[in-house]
Amino acid sequence: MNSQFIAETYRFCPRCGEPNPNPGCTPFNCAKCGFYNYFGPVTAVGGIVVNERVEMLFIRRGRDPGKGKWGLPGGFVDAGETAEQAVAREIREEVGLTVVSTEFLTTAANEYHLRGICSPVIDLFYVVSVQSETQLELAVDEVDHYEWSRPMLSHLENMAFESNRLAVELWARRVSRSLQ
Repeated sequence: MNSQFIAETYRFCPRCGEPNPNPGCTPFNCAKCGFYNYFGPVTAVGGIVVNERVEMLFIRRGRDPGKGKWGLPGGFVDAGETAEQAVAREIREEVGLTVVSTEFLTTAANEYHLRGICSPVIDLFYVVSVQSETQLELAVDEVDHYEWSRPMLSHLENMAFESNRLAVELWARRVSRSLQ
């Protein structure tokens, strides 16, 4: 299915209902009421959860987008929430683990394709330590499998999001250098 960018879906002004003569143009600017929308990216987070054996937690997504592919625990930042709060919340919701520390790793541009609509996303990645990896409990509506592992080609070639792959590769390079 081809996705349509979110800016293209504005056929009418959401404030006054005026037809949009230029769907897909950014920013959206209603000539009738002056409503503007810049279609800026939404913010999402991903956690590289690391255990004492310097393995990371890979999750296999249980729903689209990317159902059946590997990813990192994470999701969208809610209004009024910091990125660090969001990554802790998402890890708790998806795998039942309690975050005790976060360290910023990197950002990456991403696109979120769902039901034919594509939204721009900026992903923020954190290296995360958790209270106890043994308390892991999957949210079965979001995650259908997990694995503690060093990144392998089988993970990297089957990641749900390119941004996740880039973050995992960066983390792996840094760990590799620090272990030498």
